[in-house]
Amino acid sequence: MTVALAAVSLVTRTLLLRDADQRINQLLTQETREFANFVAQGVDPQTGRAFTDPEALLRVFLQRQYSDPDEELLGLVGTDGPELRVVRQSRELPSPLPLHRDRPLLEAVAADPAPSGRADRAGGEVRWAKVPIETGGASAAFVVAFHADRQQAIADEAFRILLAISGVALLLTTGVGWVVAGRILAPVRVVRATAAELTERDLTQRIPVQGKDDIAALAETFNAMLDRLERAFAGQRQFVDDAGHELRTPITIVRGHLELMGDDPAERAETVRIVTDELDRMSRIVEDLLLLAKAERPDFVRTEPVQLAELTADVFVKARALGDRDWVLDGVADREVALDAQRITQAMVQLAQNAVQHTVPGARVAIGSRSAAGRTELYVADRGPGVQEADAEVIFERFRRGTARRGARTSGAGLGLAIVRAIAEGHRGGRVELRPTEGGGATFVLVFEE
Repeated sequence: MTVALAAVSLVTRTLLLRDADQRINQLLTQETREFANFVAQGVDPQTGRAFTDPEALLRVFLQRQYSDPDEELLGLVGTDGPELRVVRQSRELPSPLPLHRDRPLLEAVAADPAPSGRADRAGGEVRWAKVPIETGGASAAFVVAFHADRQQAIADEAFRILLAISGVALLLTTGVGWVVAGRILAPVRVVRATAAELTERDLTQRIPVQGKDDIAALAETFNAMLDRLERAFAGQRQFVDDAGHELRTPITIVRGHLELMGDDPAERAETVRIVTDELDRMSRIVEDLLLLAKAERPDFVRTEPVQLAELTADVFVKARALGDRDWVLDGVADREVALDAQRITQAMVQLAQNAVQHTVPGARVAIGSRSAAGRTELYVADRGPGVQEADAEVIFERFRRGTARRGARTSGAGLGLAIVRAIAEGHRGGRVELRPTEGGGATFVLVFEE
């Protein structure tokens, strides 16, 4: 704004000086033209004929003129001689040094062959125009001089006034801008202060939302981000606590058996068997945790075109080796879909293993796939005791097994269904659903929307 106001002031001064310059030129041209017309058409009032005396011509013309306050009309007689006489109007000019008193400049104007000119002097700038008189008698000339000091002073005064007004306007605008910007940026400062107070131990701070402008939208977005961070940190802490709890049990078992192990070979063999089994369980837990950690990476799932019928058949063949069950290939969808075949196989085998753990030998377990209306589904259905409604919301969470087990007790850590959900959600439009099996049991379905 400072640059703009300074530019306006400078441009205004330039325009005023240009207008003054044009006005002076018009005055000089007008006066010289009027004098030329008077020379051509004027009549001596004493003789009634054309003027023959240049001095008389100049006196009559000057008596009849009403000049501008800064304009000086002069007649010069004897311009080519040593005695230069001045004929002028009987009035004083506002200029401190009129042309008729500046003898050196007056003689220079008289001797100058140019019809007009400009003189810069200590008393101020003078613009002049000259018309030689070609009548009988002594050599003479008409001179009109304009003292431009006051016109320039008017432009300079306007420039100073504009600068003063611009300075006041700049101060007022700065003050108003400071107040308005402070009010606008106040929520931003609150955001900054809130962010500075946040730690991983305290994510409860929130920004008060007022109004419906962009700042309010920013505050709402920041609060939503804090909600997500708080949930993420809470989930992380819960995950670490659960992992520590699950790993602490086998470690305690291993340590206890090793501390109590005696010298009896049979007892030592049994202790080694128990310790090895617990170490295997710890290894499975660690592998499952690593797999769930990889699920957060963008390259966890790598999709490519897969024949759904072939994938379903492969899963069925691999699942048959998991236990003595009545395995049934329930349905096969014959189409090509974009899936990660290895991850889907891993998830389906996990679901089949889950069905084996919660059913008795000889129980029916169906594996199949279907596709319709832009949706692809792969499922594992068993005829076990099913899942209670209270457990349906938690069994897909990490280290959660549900309050009521569906079958025989297993040594799992409660990560299997969490891995299945991570694989399903790793695909675009993917999810896992729990549905009841017709006739009793549970059906786990991998759903992929196209």
